Amino acid sequence: MASLNKVMLIGNIGNAPECRTMPNGDSVAHFRLATTEGWMDRASKERKEHTEWHSVVCYRQQADFVRDFLGKGRQIYVEGILRTRKWADKQGIERYTTEIRVDSVQPLGPRPDGVGGSASNDRAGQGKGNEAPPAGGFPEGADDDLPY
Repeated sequence: MASLNKVMLIGNIGNAPECRTMPNGDSVAHFRLATTEGWMDRASKERKEHTEWHSVVCYRQQADFVRDFLGKGRQIYVEGILRTRKWADKQGIERYTTEIRVDSVQPLGPRPDGVGGSASNDRAGQGKGNEAPPAGGFPEGADDDLPY
């Protein structure tokens, strides 16, 4: 029997992506993605909304792209699969985490003020290849040079 594990989300990055290099040299980036649904309550006629938070992980080129061009507040489209992994906390207790393992990520809409990616201090001091952005931030139209 066939099966399908596919996730497609449009939302806003909720925290500065945490980027690191794994022992094998591959890049990995973790961040939280907020998706919000809104509706009109029939009884009270009030507008209601619910925000769902998703754990997202990107590897290799996708992680590099997130590190270099995306940051907190940026609206993005992600496509990937759901993956649950087991890990042990500091006390040795087994824990489980379900996250979206990204195959594709694409920024949407205009870049919010102060958000360019790890443009500000998100990458400061993280080591080789993580130099600061140009003085004064990214120039207007910098999105035109993004590789997507």
